[in-house]
Order: sequence, then structure tokens, then C-alpha cells
Amino acid sequence: MPKSSRGLLTSRWISCQRWRWSWSNRTYKRSAPLAHQPVRAAREATKSIPIVAMDLESDPVADGWAASLAHPGGNVTGIFLDLPGFNAKSLQLLREAVPALTKVAVFWHPVSGNLQLEAVRNAAVALGVTMEMFEVSRPSDFETAFQAAAGSQSGGVLMLSSPLFGGNPQLLADLALQNRLPAINIYPDFAQKGGLIGYGPELQNLFMQSGVLVRKVLQGNAIADLPVERPTRFRLVANSVTARTLGLTLPTSILLSADEVIE
Repeated sequence: MPKSSRGLLTSRWISCQRWRWSWSNRTYKRSAPLAHQPVRAAREATKSIPIVAMDLESDPVADGWAASLAHPGGNVTGIFLDLPGFNAKSLQLLREAVPALTKVAVFWHPVSGNLQLEAVRNAAVALGVTMEMFEVSRPSDFETAFQAAAGSQSGGVLMLSSPLFGGNPQLLADLALQNRLPAINIYPDFAQKGGLIGYGPELQNLFMQSGVLVRKVLQGNAIADLPVERPTRFRLVANSVTARTLGLTLPTSILLSADEVIE
């Protein structure tokens, strides 16, 4: 059963409801946890059917899907990542792991939109780090991107949120090591596969959160009045083996705050 269904089943009322789940488009029969492109497509298709999004790449207010986080006012609500805060934290973690970091390569999947780029640019300026962006559109681009990042004298790689980077953790971890680049990915299993750091929302909890919101809609709450939520749980995984291979020592700040340290 999808984790979002567990959120639904926290209410006895929902036990009689019938749901259909599809990993290919993440759609329910009556409403759906959706990511950036599906949310945009759904919003363009209807202004009345409730849309519950689970989106780690967009800002619902900036994209025009909600009037405000507290009172969306339309037919879209859900769980959205605080992109400025999250990207600043990710870059800060990479900087802590690589104290000499002065230039970072940012891998960006264009389909995910431009908001993440603006957020990470601002974070880089605040930390005094130079940023170079590399477009990555498909897995076949990974090797070229890492080679280009290494050739640009970047001291580390930050991968912005995209299913493209979540679906290939082993390949990305291997390429980062081959090119001797400390890297951070929003999906924690990146570090479990050999990358340096994985830091991002706990996906199981995201499904639970979205399920609770869907339940509220089905119970009759107006979606226009359901506040947009932020992920409530984050997971940090750091790989000490990879750090040593790269000639780094993970600082105490990371070791103490990590949910898992690969030894």
C-alpha cells in the first residue's frame, strides 16, 4: 500500500473509499500527489477538481497556483519544499564537508523549472561561493556533466531536486568518485550508494502528509482553505568511507546531526 494511503486510513471514514495508485503518473482516482510538471499540466486542465501536490521543485505562489501558503484560494494545495531555505542548507552542508570549497558545480534538470536555480544562486552568494550551472537532461548526460565539473575546477557538486537524480543513485555516486568530486543529492540513498552526502525530505513521511491532505479534501474541507504544507521530516546520510577516499574528514557538526553515517 502506498504511504499516502496510510495517511488516508488514519481516518475510519476513508475505509470505504476506493483508490487507484499508479507509479507512472502518481494519480489517484479523485485527487493526486503530483510533482512539478504533472501539477502544471493538471492545473491547466482544471480549475475546479482538487489537486493535492507533493512537489519538491516548485513554489506554488510564484507559479501562480496559490494566492498564499496560508490560504491557497484555488484548487491546488499540498506539500512543497521551501526552496531558498533548503538549497541554502544543502550548500552549507557541502561547505562544511569541504571547508576549502570556493566553487560549486550545480546540476540542474531543466524540466524542473527555474525557481531552484534562483534559490541556489542566492545561497551561493550568501556563502561567498562561486556557482557554475550544468544542464543535465538524461542519464546519458551524467558522465559528461561530472567530467565538465571536474574540468572547471569545481570543488563539489550540488544536484538540484529532480526524479532524474533520484532514480540513478549508484551511477551518480560512482561518477562522483571517479571524478573525485564531493557531491550532495536530495535523495539520502545517494550517500548509501557511495556518494558523500544525501540530504532531503523523508519520502515516506511525505506520502503520509499528502494522504492526510487528500483525506481532508474527501471529508469536505475546501481545498482553497487548506494551507500549503512544508515537509516535516528530513534525513541526512553521510558517507565517511567516501570522505576518506576523497581526502576529507567529515566535521563533527555533520557526524552529530546525521541520521546515518556510513562507516
